Amino acid sequence: MLKFRGKEYPCCASLTMGIIGGKWKTVILFHLMNEKLRYNELRKSMPTVTERTLSLQLKALEEDGLIKRKVYTSKPPLKVEYSLTDFGNTLIPLIKSIANWGDLVVEKYS
Repeated sequence: MLKFRGKEYPCCASLTMGIIGGKWKTVILFHLMNEKLRYNELRKSMPTVTERTLSLQLKALEEDGLIKRKVYTSKPPLKVEYSLTDFGNTLIPLIKSIANWGDLVVEKYS
């Protein structure tokens, strides 16, 4: 058994999928690979995600230490920016591989 942040996983693949699995987490990480984005920019890049789901997934990714949320309060309006942490950056090769595989599927098997 593997332990990560108080949760137990039966194997390393289960741990990975527990952290980045689901419909939206990997998509969010994909969009944050190259740049910091504000909430609305993320929302526009994923038009079919609901606001509630996006908020919950961002919160989960932040709790797992993969993304950081920076709030700028110096002058209105409030600005919130999301970016990958150093820990989140370790997922870039995996996310690129997942994206490349998706491109391959569309190209060869559609």
